[in-house]
Amino acid sequence: MSLPALLLWVAGVVLIAIGYRQARGPWQRYRYLQEQDANVARYQAWRGGLRDREPTGASVAMQVLRRQAQMGAALAIAGFALVLAGFAIR
Repeated sequence: MSLPALLLWVAGVVLIAIGYRQARGPWQRYRYLQEQDANVARYQAWRGGLRDREPTGASVAMQVLRRQAQMGAALAIAGFALVLAGFAIR
């Protein structure tokens, strides 16, 4: 086992852990807001009213949360790539 491979493995595992922690919270809040938005849409359809298509605070928050979750997932993917690179040079 070489030192560069070990360093890549450690760095990869650290990035995977950080990415997972950063993506988990925003993704859960995003899914919650998405469920609430679908509930409002069902309620509006039940009442027979048309729903405004203008951006709401919740839709803006969903965009921000989705972006945060994507950034965390990108970190985790980069960490996974480092682990694979560590195996490749081993």
